[in-house]
Amino acid sequence: MSASADITPTSELRSTFSLHVIGVGGAGGNAVDHMSRTGLDGVRFFALNTDARALVACGADDKLVMGSRLNRGLGTGGDPDMGRAAAEQDLERIKGFCNGADIVFIVAGLGGGTGTGASPVVARAAREAGALVLAMVTLPFEFEGGRRQRQALNGLQALKAEADAVICLPNQKLFKMIDEHTNVVDTFNISNELLGQGVAGVWRLLTRTGLINVDFADLCAVTRGRHSESCFAAAEADGDNRSSQVMEKLLTHPLLDGGQMLSESSAVLVSLVGGPDLTMNEVNRIMEQINRHCENAHLIMGAAIDEALLGRVRVTLVASCGADREVPDGTRPRAGGGRVAGQGLTENSVRPLPEHDTQFLDKAETSRPPSRFVPPAPDLSDGKKMEMFERQSDGRSRRKAANMKQGQLDLEIVSKGRFEKSEPTIHHGEDLDVPTYIRRGVPLN
Repeated sequence: MSASADITPTSELRSTFSLHVIGVGGAGGNAVDHMSRTGLDGVRFFALNTDARALVACGADDKLVMGSRLNRGLGTGGDPDMGRAAAEQDLERIKGFCNGADIVFIVAGLGGGTGTGASPVVARAAREAGALVLAMVTLPFEFEGGRRQRQALNGLQALKAEADAVICLPNQKLFKMIDEHTNVVDTFNISNELLGQGVAGVWRLLTRTGLINVDFADLCAVTRGRHSESCFAAAEADGDNRSSQVMEKLLTHPLLDGGQMLSESSAVLVSLVGGPDLTMNEVNRIMEQINRHCENAHLIMGAAIDEALLGRVRVTLVASCGADREVPDGTRPRAGGGRVAGQGLTENSVRPLPEHDTQFLDKAETSRPPSRFVPPAPDLSDGKKMEMFERQSDGRSRRKAANMKQGQLDLEIVSKGRFEKSEPTIHHGEDLDVPTYIRRGVPLN
């Protein structure tokens, strides 16, 4: 047997990669239904909801009505606590959906009941199954009100504590991609398309054999254990200026905030795919611009040639933003309750003392306690003692008299108005218009 016969072909190795996409709640189910029709080979789609009717038309491979014994398939009424309880009730079924997956993508809309409450539970189940857990979520429009916004932010913090990375799409950013005549259905289709691009982009990263491969370990290096908000963007361009055009599309992508998310990133994964006519100069120009926007980040790059992309270039980018640290197990919020990250003291909220304060605090106490020895009184003659007593008594009486002396404040004299020319009220030689305490010399404390 030849040596080459013992080596598994690269294409066969990469085909064993397993990716599961789980849509949670109404928005997540709609997104999964949209993705299931895009033809991603080897990707399995699941839909979880507490509303049985919403699952009927979903094209997922498998579906689950969560908490049917709790709410009989009638939804949560926008209560995240009910969504969380429903997911806990069917936790074993959810774990079954995650078994065997290398990556679990959780797709949900935050702000309501099911997606907000159940998504952290699903993320915990996927993590316990050994998968890399990535979440792609949407945040409510501003016109949906403050209550949904607060619920969404609380749910986002809980999800970030359980998932390895969370890619967040605020629906408010969709207004940058529509005009005055875009209807509601098309607007939400754009949202589903952006979520689908995220899943498809990661799938392409890991299943395409390239000149410079990006593998599962590279994706883990950018996302696993960071528990931070991440961003994703994909762009494609053709023509003579395709390298500059694809960067313009990337930097104006709604998920990158005009490139600001790149400048704040700690790790960036880039996959560049082009046709057989892709030149080295084009690769260099694209990577130079990406490096300029995230010069402090850990950059991992992959490149591949795809015959179907003749004359075109496609760039897929995953960036991990925020804290590059592990979340201790003891600080993870429990899906059944407990403190949610962001509702108490955090690492960023505890600031170190200034250098001079620390310097003083670190020094040992050097002040000495007062002496407990009291010296004896000096010996004085009787005459000297009497003289001192009279001097002290006289001083106290003088101070008391001085303190009791009544003065008149130098205040502005206010006109009496229409009583200016009135005769004063004289009684037994005293002007009664003058305050009594002044006439009688009564001291005031």
